[in-house]
This record gives sequence, structure tokens and C-alpha cells, in this order.
Amino acid sequence: MWLFMQTPKLNEVKQQAGFSLEDINIEGFAPMPSPAEIKKMAPLTEAAAENVNKSRNQIKQILTGEDNRLMVITGPCSIHDPKAALDYAQRLAELSEHISETIFPVMRVYFEKPRTVVGWKGDINDPDMNNSFNMAKGMLKARELMIKINEMGLAVATEALDPFGPQYLGELVSWYAIGARTTESQTHREMASGLSAPVGFKNGTDGLLDSSINAVKASRQSHYFLGIYENGQSSIIKTKGNRYSHLVLRGGGGRPNFDTVSVMLAEKALKDAGVDSRIVVDCSHANSMKNPDLQPFVLNDCITQIVNGNKSICGVMLESNINAGNQKIPADLSQLKYGVSVTDACIDWETTEHALRMTNRRLLDKKLNGE
Repeated sequence: MWLFMQTPKLNEVKQQAGFSLEDINIEGFAPMPSPAEIKKMAPLTEAAAENVNKSRNQIKQILTGEDNRLMVITGPCSIHDPKAALDYAQRLAELSEHISETIFPVMRVYFEKPRTVVGWKGDINDPDMNNSFNMAKGMLKARELMIKINEMGLAVATEALDPFGPQYLGELVSWYAIGARTTESQTHREMASGLSAPVGFKNGTDGLLDSSINAVKASRQSHYFLGIYENGQSSIIKTKGNRYSHLVLRGGGGRPNFDTVSVMLAEKALKDAGVDSRIVVDCSHANSMKNPDLQPFVLNDCITQIVNGNKSICGVMLESNINAGNQKIPADLSQLKYGVSVTDACIDWETTEHALRMTNRRLLDKKLNGE
């Protein structure tokens, strides 16, 4: 049962003194199953394991240039309905069969949402969307969905936000993002250095590249930090460094940075920093000025750069759902519209499919022409 326990008084000194020096602003604690316990409830299947291993290797080859396909990370801004998520996954898996010669699709499966002030923090934090914060249920639900999507043959991408999250879900992820708000966080740079999948660091919300390039460099180094072991015990973790960390351009400071000049400046900044990193472009956020309808145009511009000889852009990101737009979370959850985002607005599936088919066609033409 999901119950918060009152903060216990741990020793007689506190009782005698009549005051406390810790947990002053804590109302209570609730037990959280360990990663091992959650994994036991939703065990990794052979099919999912094989797909993760294969997908990670393909993404690594894309990042090193051994595979010249374009990685397209597409899916809902956030997951709140597993049924709709699987519906989207099935559509993407079917489309993948027609575009796989030039595009490697990766499904965006985000369960955690960093908030500027307040708001719904995602399906792990509050899976019932009613401020009950049953995180044990949310973590299990997330793991079950990721297993199913991997079993469909799709690679899974997610945001690495909570430092404990990878211990619960890491074996199911093929690509991670570190968001603009957390790129400067030393905790997230250290965590990224130990993740088993490639990690993309987004440039800061101000649009500048220094923090994200420094993050790429830092995450490629070995680190020591506090974390948890699979059994839930606090541990000192030593990492090897993540050689597949890279830069994600998402715009910022009221300006996009996907255009030819911005990409060339990013290439120069990476070279000056001694980072042999390729670039992923986020077609959403500041690059589309928060207007989802502009995402296909950003994508088209990136493809034009590739067709014209750009070698650094190896991936793009789209915020896409079954239906367009977004919606507020109603008090009566039965009123939620199917396949519509409850966070950032998305383009619909039809727009996504058309954009990816057009991208495939243009990249095929480039390939056939020997460019």
C-alpha cells in the first residue's frame, strides 16, 4: 500500500531537546521498491534485450558516421496513456519498414517532465494524475511500457532526469537526452558518464553552447558520485565515462539555432573544444518557437543542409502524437482526449508520417545520385 509514514524521532536527544535539526520541512516518507524489486515485477524479456543491444549499436554507428542514416527521435512530448503510446509505437514500427534505408526511427518515451515552476511532473511521479504521487506504480508502469515498445522492434529514447531512474529503467533505453535545464548540473553530467546508452546534451535555455559542450566533455570522463545499487543500497559509483555523449541544438534565448550558420558555428565551437561530436537538432522547443506546426519546416531545413553536404547533423527530434495540439488535465480523467499531449503541443501522426516519408525520399535521391 502507498502510505506516507510520519518522520520518526530517531533518538532520545531529539525527544529531550523538544526540537529537531533535520527533516524540518519533511511531512513523511513512503517506501519505494528497489530497482531489483521493480525488475522482478517486470522482468527484461529476451526480445527486448536483443532489440536494445542492436539499437544501441546502430545509434553508436550513426554517431561515429559508420552508419549514414538519419536518427529520428519522435514521439509524444510526454507519456500519460500507455494505450495511446503503444498505438503510436505500432504506427512508427510499421512506417519504419518503408523508410529504414535512410532513417533510423527512435521512439520518444518520456516519463519525467522538469517544470519551470509547478505542474504535472510526469507518469513516473504521478501516474494517476491526481497528485497521489504513487511513484512505485509509475516506475513499474514505465518499465512495462518500455519492454513492450522494445519488443515491437523500436529503439526507446527518454530524458535522464532523476539520478535514480536509470537503475530502474536503464537496460531498456537506447538513447538519452539531458534537458536544457539540467545540462549545467554536475549531478547529471556525472550520471551521464555512467549511462550505458549514448547521451545528447541540449544547449541551455539561453541558446548558448558553452554549458552543453562542457557537459559533453565532462561526461566523457570518469567520475565518482553517490547513487544506489540494484538492491536499493546507497553506493559510491565509479564510472568509465560515456564516449558517445554529444550535442543537441534546441535553440534558446528567443532564437533558433538549426540554420546553416548556427550549425557551422556549433561545429566550430565543438572543434575548438576538441570534441569530435556530431550534432542532433531538436525541431521543437525554441527551434520552432514553441509552434509545433513549424517542426516539419525545421526538419526540412536540416535535410537541405545534409543534401548540400553537411556531415555533422546525424539526428533530429520531433514532438509528435496521434492527434495534434495539447490539452489541460481535466478533473475528470475520462474527459481526456485520446492521443493528445498533456504537456507541450505536438504535431499529429499524419503530419509526422508525411514529413518522414518526404525526408526518406530526399535522402534516397541524394544516395542514388551518389552525393
